[in-house]
Amino acid sequence: MDIISLVIGFVAGAAIALAAYIIVRRSILKGKKEEILEKAEIEAEKIKNERILQAKEKYLSLKSEHEKMVNEANSKIRDAENRVRQKENTLNQKTSEADRKNRELDAQKAALKAREDEYDRLRDQAIHQIEEVAGMTAQEAKTQLMEQMKAEARTEAQAYINDCIDEARLNAAKEAKRIVINTIQRTATETAIENAVTTFPIENDEIKGRIIGREGRNIRALEAATGVEIVVDDTPDAILLSAFDPVRREVARLALHQLVVDGRIHPARIEEVVTKVSKQLEEEILETGKRTCIDLGIHGLSMELVRLIGRMKYRSSYGQNLLQHSREVANICAILASELGLNPKIAKRAGLLHDIGKVSDEDPDLPHALLGMKLAEQYKEKPEICNAIGAHHEETEMTSLYAPLVLVGDAISGARPGARREVIESYIKRLRGMENLAGSYPGVTKAYAIQAGRELRVIVGAEQVSDHDAEVLSGEIAKKIQDEMTYPGQVKITVIRETRSVAYAK
Repeated sequence: MDIISLVIGFVAGAAIALAAYIIVRRSILKGKKEEILEKAEIEAEKIKNERILQAKEKYLSLKSEHEKMVNEANSKIRDAENRVRQKENTLNQKTSEADRKNRELDAQKAALKAREDEYDRLRDQAIHQIEEVAGMTAQEAKTQLMEQMKAEARTEAQAYINDCIDEARLNAAKEAKRIVINTIQRTATETAIENAVTTFPIENDEIKGRIIGREGRNIRALEAATGVEIVVDDTPDAILLSAFDPVRREVARLALHQLVVDGRIHPARIEEVVTKVSKQLEEEILETGKRTCIDLGIHGLSMELVRLIGRMKYRSSYGQNLLQHSREVANICAILASELGLNPKIAKRAGLLHDIGKVSDEDPDLPHALLGMKLAEQYKEKPEICNAIGAHHEETEMTSLYAPLVLVGDAISGARPGARREVIESYIKRLRGMENLAGSYPGVTKAYAIQAGRELRVIVGAEQVSDHDAEVLSGEIAKKIQDEMTYPGQVKITVIRETRSVAYAK
């Protein structure tokens, strides 16, 4: 019982102690809470007062800045108003000044108009008096003065034009000579080498007999197959092949060479060899044409035109090899075109093809220039090239800038000393004819044909022929040579009149 009572008492004491602790704890916590709340209220009041103070300070600051900005704006507005008032005052002053000047200007205009009227009256009076004195009206005098001024202006203009023409001719002649001389110097070719006879060398006279054959059957078969006349005479170690067609002569020469080397010479063999050589020569002609085009840098030609170019190798004109002549003309045309700012490739192409009409078998009745133009058109060459080919002998109108280049190139190549072979008798006869023709005129003391007959120098007596007569004489001689003589290119006639005055001091 005591234990239970003790336990109960302990528990009751513990419960009382716990209750007392709780009560004390709550009283402590309540006191702290009130203290914390009080402190918080004090702090909040303090912060509130600070914020209110800061807000008041910010408001005062903003108010001060606003008032400052308003004052500045007002000041600017007042300044602008002042400037506007000043401008208005100035403008009013200028307007009044302008009105005053306008009034003065109107007064000046009125005075000027009065003076003009007075001037017109006085001028009319003076003109009337001048007309009475001169005996003609003002319009007639003006017309006469204008005609006189026109005549003077026309004379001065004609003199100026003549000076310009003379200067242009002098410069053009110098420039043309420079271009032509440079062109000739930059192209060098062989002289005339072709003729109508080819010499075929043989080792002994026994071969002559084998070529002739029994009763001449071999030589007859060879002549019939080649179209070449074979001359077997007393010339030692040589047989002559005569024909105007160089291709036929070349076929005959090659055929004879193969027959002599082979040793079998009879009509059947001759026909076989001639046929074979003809085919080989055609291939060589085509190869020559191709090689020529490659050397000159010309591309895109029709194969038929290439073949015609190759045939030029076996054709001559006045002893000048046609292929060599065409190559030379092509190079000359290219150089001239470069000097003149034209396309040198087109000029070179036209120069190479300008004489293809000479080696064609078509339309023999046509001149070779027109036939060449027809062939070029047939094989789709450019119009300017076709025109240059057809017009290089002036047998058709020149419509291309390259046509005169080809004409000049052809003349330069053909006129070069040694380029072409002429019969010496006809050459000398032509020179003497020129000299005799010039010597038939009165006052001519001597006449000399120089520059291969391309220039005629005529010396006249100063006592018999005046300077004006010398000028007329040169024109008459040129016209007579042109009408009565045949010559290549052109002939320059120079009349020389010299006056010498000699005195001796003793």
